Amino acid sequence: MSLVKQLFMQPPSPEQTITSSWANLHNIQISIKRDDLLHPIISGNKWRKLKYALLEASENDVKHIISFGGGYSNHLHALGYCCRQLGIRFSAIVRGDYSQNLSPMLQDLLNWETDVQYVDRKTYQQRAEPQYLEILTTQYPEALLIPEGGSQQLALRGVAEIIQELTQQYDYILAPVASGGTLAGLIDGLAQSEIDTSSQILGIAVLKGHGYLEQLVGALLSDRHHRVDWKINHEYQFGGYAKYNNELSKFCAEFEQQNHITIEPVYSGKLFYALYQLTISGHFPSGSRVLALHTGGLQGAR
Repeated sequence: MSLVKQLFMQPPSPEQTITSSWANLHNIQISIKRDDLLHPIISGNKWRKLKYALLEASENDVKHIISFGGGYSNHLHALGYCCRQLGIRFSAIVRGDYSQNLSPMLQDLLNWETDVQYVDRKTYQQRAEPQYLEILTTQYPEALLIPEGGSQQLALRGVAEIIQELTQQYDYILAPVASGGTLAGLIDGLAQSEIDTSSQILGIAVLKGHGYLEQLVGALLSDRHHRVDWKINHEYQFGGYAKYNNELSKFCAEFEQQNHITIEPVYSGKLFYALYQLTISGHFPSGSRVLALHTGGLQGAR
């Protein structure tokens, strides 16, 4: 049985055009790639980034997977569920001690028999350092280590399939940026596609990371991507990761009410708020076709 069938995934996700007064006023066509509809738990870019890592793990009979994330991590939530369904032991290394105040995400992981390990922020900062990873490899020699957010070379292949699924050409493709894998995958997909590569890939930073996020994305890309126009906008991170204010909360509620699409203030809310602000400010020329990638993952709203 294929991995897609084992996990009850439902690709490809649809493209949904929305009608809004602010988009119509500026003659902008706005569509949403509804990756949030791929699966109720393994939604959006988490499936895209994990797909080929899980496929490789399954083909090589991997018995144990280790990964990293925060107390509300969509990545850990999706990966924990996948491991439970596939019969793979899962260890989650979590930033901060939530043992006395479990988030809904962590409660789910424990219900799925995940080995949850809380580490302090100093230890967590070493999550990509070779010496720390060597310690984990020595401690768990049979385990497969997956980076935070699932962002690695294998992730690009899964995310690139979004470009292959598109039913029309877009002038701009927007996506939230945190660990860099989704944006790198979109750039990779466009670089490899046979369609016109004049589309601009525009990342919306959801955390403070000017320069840092560009480095994360660039490190995942190869030389062929020079022909793809991409950049990251850092104006709508609202003070940092998982930080937001009443204005963003109000926007998320109104957007959901008007479009019947659930968003949250950590990732998708910042993406669509940025889309709204960029549209009304005239950033997109009249007649532009804009696609926003709804990356799913609603742990920030629980």
